[in-house]
Amino acid sequence: MPALNNAEMSALLGEPVEDSAPPAAAAPPSAPASSAAPVAAAAPAPSGPISAEVAKWVAEGKKWSKSTIAAEQARRGRKGLAALTASEVAALLGEPATAEAPAAAAVAAPVAKPVVAARPAAGPPSAAMSVSQSGESTTYVGTPAVGTSRAAASAGLASVGPEDNDINQGRRRFAWAAFAAFMTAWFIAFFRFFLPRTLFEPATSFKIGYPADFGLGVDTKFQQKFRIWVDRTPDRIFVIYARCTHLGCTPDWKPAENKFKCPCHGSGYDSEGVNFEGPAPRPMDRAKVEIAPDGQILVDVSKLYQWPKGQPSQFNDNGAFLST
Repeated sequence: MPALNNAEMSALLGEPVEDSAPPAAAAPPSAPASSAAPVAAAAPAPSGPISAEVAKWVAEGKKWSKSTIAAEQARRGRKGLAALTASEVAALLGEPATAEAPAAAAVAAPVAKPVVAARPAAGPPSAAMSVSQSGESTTYVGTPAVGTSRAAASAGLASVGPEDNDINQGRRRFAWAAFAAFMTAWFIAFFRFFLPRTLFEPATSFKIGYPADFGLGVDTKFQQKFRIWVDRTPDRIFVIYARCTHLGCTPDWKPAENKFKCPCHGSGYDSEGVNFEGPAPRPMDRAKVEIAPDGQILVDVSKLYQWPKGQPSQFNDNGAFLST
């Protein structure tokens, strides 16, 4: 059986039927050959006029693609303008004017056979015909132009985001909160990089009171705060720096034994800090002392007096003690 032509397919699809030449009726079997002449197919339908705007575009030689045609159709639909006709689309694409294929003329035959008009060749419609018939920007007409939302819409791609429901809103809030927390932590770490990393150590110079505040013997009340002992003898006051000369541990004052004892390796020192037992190589150091303008004792642990083994002692130097 003959295939459906374009007009028949448009009618079945509910689309506007284009003017086409009606197929010639079949001649009766007994008709003579001379009767085949009036059965010839009608002339092709006119392609239709082209607007001045389209004629101007064609004259400019501008190249149009299928995606560009679809975008123009969408623009016209949004602005309420008339859609491009098949002839205009064909002119912009550089294709021949769209028309139905003329029916083949019936050839008279000497034999008595029915003459049937040839139907149009069954084949896919041209691009111009498909674009002009649809008139919708969401119909796929070719490869969409990259990076344009109009061409994406004309290619049938979704132009709206996800549904705005409670679940999606919660996800967006969580994502933004996580992003904000990350950026806040990053900026804090960035600015912290420029702040100095200082170690706050106790002052090396400080006052400990008046000379009359100390009695004979060893005073340990400044051991925890300044790591010193104040030692007073009948003729002088001096300050012992509480650090073992063996490995730097802090010895303990033993009042019952009247000595300093290192808990690390057993070094022993007398009440004036002079070593007499254990692995300590020399006596403990003494800090610089002087009388401040207000009459208090000013101690400076940045200046220490030592008594190296086998060398002269510095304990009698000026600043190593205060005379009483």
